[in-house]
Amino acid sequence: MKTGRLKPPGLPDAVRLTSLNGRAAGKRSRLLKDLRQGRPHDDLRDWLEMVDAIGELRILEGVDCEENIGRVTEMLHHTDGAPAVLFDAIPGFPRGYRILVNAQGERSRLAISLGLPTDIGTWELMDAWEHLMDGTKPVAHVYVEDGPITENVFEGDAVDLLKFPTPLWHPQDGGRYIGTGDCVLTKDPDSGWVNMGTYRVQVHDRNQTGLYISPGKHGRIHRDKHFERREPMPAVVLVGMDPLIFIASALEMAPGLSELEWVGGMRGRPLECIRGRHTGLPIPARAEIALEGLLHPDRMRLEGPFGEWTGYYASASREEPVFEVKAIYHRNDPIILGVPPEKPPYEAHRFRQYLRSANLRREVRLAGVPEVTAAWCHGVGGCRLFNVVAIKQRYAGHARQAGHVAAMCRTGAYLGRIVVVVDDDIDVADLDEVIWAICTRADPERSFDIIKRAWSGPLDPAIRPGLKGYNSRVVIDATRPFEWRDEFPPAIGPEPAEKRITRDRWSWILS
Repeated sequence: MKTGRLKPPGLPDAVRLTSLNGRAAGKRSRLLKDLRQGRPHDDLRDWLEMVDAIGELRILEGVDCEENIGRVTEMLHHTDGAPAVLFDAIPGFPRGYRILVNAQGERSRLAISLGLPTDIGTWELMDAWEHLMDGTKPVAHVYVEDGPITENVFEGDAVDLLKFPTPLWHPQDGGRYIGTGDCVLTKDPDSGWVNMGTYRVQVHDRNQTGLYISPGKHGRIHRDKHFERREPMPAVVLVGMDPLIFIASALEMAPGLSELEWVGGMRGRPLECIRGRHTGLPIPARAEIALEGLLHPDRMRLEGPFGEWTGYYASASREEPVFEVKAIYHRNDPIILGVPPEKPPYEAHRFRQYLRSANLRREVRLAGVPEVTAAWCHGVGGCRLFNVVAIKQRYAGHARQAGHVAAMCRTGAYLGRIVVVVDDDIDVADLDEVIWAICTRADPERSFDIIKRAWSGPLDPAIRPGLKGYNSRVVIDATRPFEWRDEFPPAIGPEPAEKRITRDRWSWILS
């Protein structure tokens, strides 16, 4: 992966903007054609070439991880249209030890991760995702003897986490977090089910990290089962991997479903894995970096604070179990995937808003609620705190049914706050329209339901310290009252489908 010097004016001398090796014009043209039709990728490096081909990758050399990688990442997360950035030649670390940030901050890059056309529209992407969730059949992973992940293997005294450039993502963080865009593999000691989830991982020293998992998450349930037996929990932490694997890890999947097998189903072929030397857990053979070890119930160290997805240091710092790293596996020139939480919306919200929204619509539909026309998990609420469902009303109580199911289904249950139900003439993704519907169609006495003692957790900033665990939430019926909906004043302006047609035809005027 060579670079060509393209230093723009205004950057410090130590910082250089570079690029991937350019493909031959003919190959690049063919790749772009494939991407417009939808093409799967094999690993992160394949994905980077695709993103570079559509002009959405930048490489920055010479940026420090003490302060400026975190600063640049925050800027990218909060800038519409920002590219993915690969940091290389990080001061104090060998060239080739890299960090990728803002990987899936735009819809076109999410489309590449899912093997969909890069120019796919918002609602078409959600429809495609819902279809994939309905139709994808798990394909069991297969074991291979080796792969790119075994190019470098370190065990025992050779384990050294400090050789990786791990940023201080936010100035007030209690340490450096190597695990932000990570995938943590654990196994249920009863059923043998291998789960993968995304949980924060703080570097303590050469061979120990924190591994914080919120109550109720699948990995926490596995942890608690092991700890109840007074035994450590085997785990593998991927801190650089294929973006499709990260998507599987970062979203809620059904209990008992292996995310690795789901990825195999998405690709239509088994995911190749090596078997961990110390845990026996599967490790994707084309991952970038894997940490294998044991989470100990009787070893505790101070973990946090860490700036979390709500936009606050809501969980403070406390004693948490220590993850002892028994082995490090990594490719040559390894890449850490950085997805540090920021004030909403940040990168994870930018891609989750499509996928979680489609999942919410699907789960309400599968619960038996008819005529669910749309759903949206707004990024400003971290894709959890403010969710909207649109229905075509068919009977009295229909809106309340949809709202309560949306508030307590798998996608909506954890740390929810507000669920709004609107008529199908409201664009659920347009926050102005949603608030307008609340202001003009909801009456507080008639339209607001409170759910008490719902599933929350330590990251909830609105719950007083010492009382975290439960929260309440409100379901707002912002539909036209069913009993007299035909008498309700007609609304001005186009319905969502007409708005999309107008923008497809005339958005060039805004350029």
